[in-house]
Amino acid sequence: MSVKKKQIVECEVTDVAFGGKGLAKIDGFAVFIDQTVTGDRVAARIVRKKRNYAEAVVQELLRPSPLRVTAPCPYSGYCGGCKWQFIDYAEQIALKRQHVVDCLAHIALIDDATVHETIPSERIFGYRNKMEFSCSDRRWLMPHELGTETDMGFALGLHVPGTFHKVLDTRACLLQPEPGNQILDMVREFMRASRRPVYGLRSHEGFWRFLMLRHSVAKDQWMVNVVTSEEDRDAVAPLVEMIGHRFPQVTSVINNITARKSGVAIGEREILLAGEPVLRDGIGPYAFDVSANSFFQTNTRGAKTLYDTVAQYADLDGNESVVDLYCGTGTIAIWLASHAREIIGLELVESAVADARKNCIANGIDNCRFILGDIKETLASIPAVPDMLVIDPPRIGMHKDVVTQVLGMAPPSIVYVSCNPATLARDMISLKEIYALKEVQPVDMFPHTFHVESVARLVKR
Repeated sequence: MSVKKKQIVECEVTDVAFGGKGLAKIDGFAVFIDQTVTGDRVAARIVRKKRNYAEAVVQELLRPSPLRVTAPCPYSGYCGGCKWQFIDYAEQIALKRQHVVDCLAHIALIDDATVHETIPSERIFGYRNKMEFSCSDRRWLMPHELGTETDMGFALGLHVPGTFHKVLDTRACLLQPEPGNQILDMVREFMRASRRPVYGLRSHEGFWRFLMLRHSVAKDQWMVNVVTSEEDRDAVAPLVEMIGHRFPQVTSVINNITARKSGVAIGEREILLAGEPVLRDGIGPYAFDVSANSFFQTNTRGAKTLYDTVAQYADLDGNESVVDLYCGTGTIAIWLASHAREIIGLELVESAVADARKNCIANGIDNCRFILGDIKETLASIPAVPDMLVIDPPRIGMHKDVVTQVLGMAPPSIVYVSCNPATLARDMISLKEIYALKEVQPVDMFPHTFHVESVARLVKR
């Protein structure tokens, strides 16, 4: 059977591929179908045809898989925030482990790796400490809203997957704690009634651009960051007053301002409107100041699990020197500091290094130092081979020059923290030349998505 674009095919989903889509085979030809899981029988419409595979969307669910559950969110299947709510959580974490296994086997050709069962998230809803909502002058309608008299001229919410201009008017997101939804609802009504217009994602005109909410799990406090296209204190002042009156748990109100057209909720400059300039959160015994635009793990409770695993795999006795690549704001370095003689963190982002140094001072840690610069250059400045490397790269993995330097340095052991099993496997192609992959521990930080963190323990052969 030849698969063609726009064709409707009836098929059985036999697996879930990395990336979260169900996999069906039609006469041996791979078809990836969004919003499906193993055991589904569907009629699917082909929307994209390539030489080796096709992509499809469900036209009709003919026989649901026993792995399906009823998604509690009304936006499930339409919102890009989380796409796996319809899959039983036990199956989600099993799939995540399998994705790590498959990437190592198919990309790195390591088919005998010890990959432990995924450590589940302590909470599967209300776990995110940061949410970003986009403003739009055009609301993307849900199927049940088509043909109704719904006002399409305003939206504050999350994007339809794979789009920059399609925004759902999201009334509530189940991934954030409930007070965040109450703040979201109040801000929505204020913006709708405001004399200033919301931003057009095509016209690039308008005032209100984003709403970012941060939550401190340790303190149960909130930061509200309103992103606008220009400064207008008279426009935002009544909003600040309303927030202060209705939400005493909001301890920081920030206004980021940006005229850039890119859809990123980061300002070119920042104004403190009320309260503190930072939000203080904690992971385990350590406190961290989180500013509006700084990086912090979005699942605070999951971060403790992740860092506990790093410490377990590092197995330090207090005498070792450790180099932490891509150290960010120093969270892993701080977590390991009491177990090591010295930790040197390398990081490209200047603000992250500044935060790392502040976090060390705040936590009374004096055996960590941080070097700012491109890791391809700063790694070469390390005078002696450390006892251990901790590597926590971005989703794209390590630059090939960094991999070469790591192999040249060849410390006795490496703990590799990965947010993308595909790039972990790609880096292992080179690292396995002199390192044995002893074990991998997946950690679920992002329930209802296909994303998974993994901690890998590598020992020099």
